[in-house]
Amino acid sequence: MKIITWNCNMAFRKKAGMILKYKPDILIVPECEHPDKLNFSEGITEPKDCLWFGNNLNKGLGVFSYSPSRFKLLKTHDPKLRMVVPIAVNGGSFDFTLYAVWANNPDDPEGQYVGQVWKAIHHYDKHLDNKSIILAGDFNSNTIWDKPRRKGNHSDVVKRLEEKGICSAYHLYHRQEQGKEKHPTLYMYRHKDKSYHIDYCFVSADLAAKLRSVLIGGHKPWTRYSDHVPVMVTFGNQ
Repeated sequence: MKIITWNCNMAFRKKAGMILKYKPDILIVPECEHPDKLNFSEGITEPKDCLWFGNNLNKGLGVFSYSPSRFKLLKTHDPKLRMVVPIAVNGGSFDFTLYAVWANNPDDPEGQYVGQVWKAIHHYDKHLDNKSIILAGDFNSNTIWDKPRRKGNHSDVVKRLEEKGICSAYHLYHRQEQGKEKHPTLYMYRHKDKSYHIDYCFVSADLAAKLRSVLIGGHKPWTRYSDHVPVMVTFGNQ
């Protein structure tokens, strides 16, 4: 199974062909327009299932299946936590609970970005003890921006997830330290010299054991489409 998260920087309908070349089974797309606006070009594969969340029809959080996997929004969902969304994913290579992430809530001055993730992992705390958990998307955060005296920074989130046995697939696979990543996922203003790692796929220990590869898109091919590049995580049983 391949899970890809890519902040498309809006107008996903015009860019879907690029990411679909990589054959995702599950695709998480922050800054995606509402499905009613997704008029894909001829020849573009349409998703077999999708969920979308947001207040702006041009810029929300889309989750798409291009596999037998089907989605169900969990009853535990708290829409005030924008946007960290719990979704049951069933029917694919393996079943799991996905927390799709686009950490972006301008209405919460105390925690617009990673603060949303911090609040979410406490709201969903007991459910994170389960097996087969994935949190994936645009977290808008990195350890380099930690405010040490402020509870709920990026390092606090990473530590709390690690206490649950949940780790970043990229950091595990590439043996990287938080805040010292060699592969950026954001090029601010699409400039190569303004690069940061802010998109993640965190996985529970049972899924980490199935991890086969983690690829990060490069600057040149992807900044034609977005200021973010995709994070592509592949799992297998062999």
